[in-house]
Amino acid sequence: MMLGLKLPTDPRWIKIVEKNIEEILTDHAYCEQKAASTAISLIVSFPEYSGLVDEMVALVKEEISHFKMVHDRIKARGWTLGRDRKDEYVIKLHQFFPKGGSRTTQLVHRLLYAALIEARSCERFRLLSEQINDEELKEFYRKLMVSEANHYTMFLGFARKYGNLEEVNQKWQDLLVYEAEIMSNLGKKEHIHG
Repeated sequence: MMLGLKLPTDPRWIKIVEKNIEEILTDHAYCEQKAASTAISLIVSFPEYSGLVDEMVALVKEEISHFKMVHDRIKARGWTLGRDRKDEYVIKLHQFFPKGGSRTTQLVHRLLYAALIEARSCERFRLLSEQINDEELKEFYRKLMVSEANHYTMFLGFARKYGNLEEVNQKWQDLLVYEAEIMSNLGKKEHIHG
């Protein structure tokens, strides 16, 4: 399975998306905005990790440019950006690791969450790029899929660099199993993750 995900998205999700393109684009726009916010938050919380800070600065620029690309598509279709929705997927995901621990532990957990969210985004973008009945969006998601895959490997690489490799790999596997359980109850809405 691509990206190490334990449960692929139910193919019927595409049909849900196609019934409400406006909704998926709004949800996607906020996902890009939250990804930029996550990168800024990592800079603010862990400024002593210079390599991470450099990559997060680049990521903020990239995610905000993706936000603009999605927003431009919303406007081009005569719509306006809707309000942000609660992301059930991310809320449930963040319940996996216990709160607290050392700074390093907290950093590793945040990096693993970010890696997994990027991996699932990438998987969803791949589905959209292959199956959506909208040629413009098909091409758009194909391009985005490539950069999302790079983000996933970057976050996972930093987690392995800053944490204990064996522990990080075990936590990653445990998180993947937990994420599959979450996904088994989601996929019924026109959301990028849920």
